[in-house]
Amino acid sequence: MKVRSIFLSDIHLGTRGCQAESLLDFLKAHESENLFLVGDIIDFWAMSRSVQWSRLHNTVVQKILRRARHGEKVIFIPGNHDENLREYDGTTFGDILVANEWTHITADGKKYLLIHGDEFDQVTRHHRWVAVLGDVAYDFLVRANAWLSWIRRTLRRQGYWSLAGYAKRKVKSAVNFIYDFEDSVIHAARERGMDGVICGHIHSAIIRDAEGLLYINCGDWVDSCTAIVEHMDGRLELIEWRNMSNSKEEQTAEDMSEIIGGMDTVIARQHLIH
Repeated sequence: MKVRSIFLSDIHLGTRGCQAESLLDFLKAHESENLFLVGDIIDFWAMSRSVQWSRLHNTVVQKILRRARHGEKVIFIPGNHDENLREYDGTTFGDILVANEWTHITADGKKYLLIHGDEFDQVTRHHRWVAVLGDVAYDFLVRANAWLSWIRRTLRRQGYWSLAGYAKRKVKSAVNFIYDFEDSVIHAARERGMDGVICGHIHSAIIRDAEGLLYINCGDWVDSCTAIVEHMDGRLELIEWRNMSNSKEEQTAEDMSEIIGGMDTVIARQHLIH
């Protein structure tokens, strides 16, 4: 599929939870003119504790560099997990421009503020140790989720269920944090005269209208595997790649079953003829 722009955030390369294989499948399926990396692409926080950099993580980096080299505009907006790169604001590395924020104008002329969003997270700004502790806890939930997913597959339970997502929806303080974060980001974008804002940080993908201003969160590639794409007419869409991949796998399995069933029928008929 050819789209005008792709927006990705919170990939967290260098961690065990990074869904690099799913991301590579997504990038293979989507060509674009613009690729915006909206923060926490490389997780230097986690890598300071333990480096989990696989061959697939290398491939993700190489894929992005190749796209930039072939003329795709790639903008890298650092987040809090790769905040060391913020000092290189305005610098180009391998045809990739580092910018602490960006204004993107869609094909239909609307202006969107692109930021990671951690500057609106009071915990990250003022209580760094609490943020790091929360990061470790989230990593634990993601690891536990991998075991749950294996159990569900073993029991032939279809679909994907997120333990981390369930915790965010059920824990009142987490729900309040998300609402407070969204309101702060929306207020900042409105003050700057934007038509919308595209951010990341909280791993909660959504597109919603906030009294005439469009609030968009890219989600993540650790748990939900989501992205935002801009179509050629300027329309913005949330892609839930994990669900799409699961549907394709289930459809492939059904197709294979039909093919095998058809072959069995043909073989049975040949036996009857002979």
